[in-house]
Amino acid sequence: MKNLSVINPTEIPTDFDLIEMESPTTLREFYELIAKTLEFPDYFGFNLDSFDEMINDLSWMENEKLFLYFKNSENFLKNERNETKIQTLLDLLEATCEEWKWEEEEGKEILIGFSPSERMERLLSIEL
Repeated sequence: MKNLSVINPTEIPTDFDLIEMESPTTLREFYELIAKTLEFPDYFGFNLDSFDEMINDLSWMENEKLFLYFKNSENFLKNERNETKIQTLLDLLEATCEEWKWEEEEGKEILIGFSPSERMERLLSIEL
């Protein structure tokens, strides 16, 4: 399975703790949703650099294997005008998932899925 993928809920690996979320329509909504869902510390700065720091830590989370699933993915960041920002976020998420696979000390793994939609198929096929 790819780190980021368009996937039906029935295909989600059962050995992961599933965290389902509605797809945010802006980056600000994304940061707010992730911060609340993953219980980021209060000092989270609601920007890409701060998000990168938090998502690569997660030491406060007890879950070993997380599957973040965005429902209604046709709405995922649909109100963001700058597609480069969206791709930068997706690239960061891909890199984060890959890094967690090799963090032996932490023992955590993250996969990210999106409900089937043409929009996410297109976004995930773009390479910067």
